[in-house]
Amino acid sequence: MSNATGTATIRPEEAAHFGRLAAEWWDPKGSSAMLHKLNPVRLAFLREAIDSHFGSDPKTLRPLAGKVALDVGCGAGLLAEPLARMGAGVTAVDAAEENITAAKAHAAAGGLAIDYRHGELAALGLGQFDLVTSMEVIEHVADKAAFIAGLVARVAEDGLLVLSTPNRTTASRLLLVGAAEGFGMVPKGTHHWEDFITPLELSDLLADAGFAMGNPKGISWSPLKGLHLSDDLALNYIVTAKRA
Repeated sequence: MSNATGTATIRPEEAAHFGRLAAEWWDPKGSSAMLHKLNPVRLAFLREAIDSHFGSDPKTLRPLAGKVALDVGCGAGLLAEPLARMGAGVTAVDAAEENITAAKAHAAAGGLAIDYRHGELAALGLGQFDLVTSMEVIEHVADKAAFIAGLVARVAEDGLLVLSTPNRTTASRLLLVGAAEGFGMVPKGTHHWEDFITPLELSDLLADAGFAMGNPKGISWSPLKGLHLSDDLALNYIVTAKRA
């Protein structure tokens, strides 16, 4: 992805890594199994954030009806498809062309009209959106400030931005990189711990771009609950942001 000045944020090697996984993206037992487990947790947070920000009825199935949403770093559509089912007109962007090919095929099979695009965000000439999401992406980009600038430029005046990412902690180094990749729960090479971003660093980047970050919610794991929302930010966190 890139910002308006053209700073490249896509790392070719990262795009290639995820492109190689595209064929298995929708297999809940394949290389993206962890994302399938993570997705319902992210969606629970996202639904509450949507209802709170837009004043939608928590009981309605289509809280985004009449709104437009953008998912940046969409992979093969794990989040873009639920956004479409929530009623949004969805545009979704990814750095790996293989992911977009897989995403288009899966959406077509499900009868979902999603506008999938491949390439740098700033180069795609997109407008502004009521909701912009980017889940587990910022830790993979080359220039985090440029990436955030590109995201906030796509958020409409009264819109909402939602991000999730691993935290850079001792726990995440041991569990997300060491154990998860070591035991094959996540493909080797997926995570680079030094590129993880702390909530304070993310808050500062958003503030520099004119956005105020909400209170982050942790995504934790336990043997009893599996992946779940919690107040523990040590592994992974998800957060909203809007114009300050």
